Amino acid sequence: MSPTTAATDLNLTTEKMEKVAFILKTTAHPTRIAIVQLLANQQSLSVTDICEQLGSEQSLTSHHLTGMKLKGILSSHREGKNIFYSLKMREVVDVIQCLAGCTFL
Repeated sequence: MSPTTAATDLNLTTEKMEKVAFILKTTAHPTRIAIVQLLANQQSLSVTDICEQLGSEQSLTSHHLTGMKLKGILSSHREGKNIFYSLKMREVVDVIQCLAGCTFL
């Protein structure tokens, strides 16, 4: 099956395929998916809150947060010494929910 046929069968335009590919590449790590999951249920969380809830190291978590912010998935704001992150691209949650509903998982 050619990519064009597959795209037609799934009703995906080139624009949609590119957006889905971007989201998948940007979130393709268990920690990043867990961060999206946390932020889908909270308006914003500090780095400390995210680390506590995930049980992860702050340096590694900050690395993932910074990468997703640079790609436009997250936004952040500073309050004193704390940086709070929130979802900027809500479509990420939809893509992850679709994948979570797959029968092979």
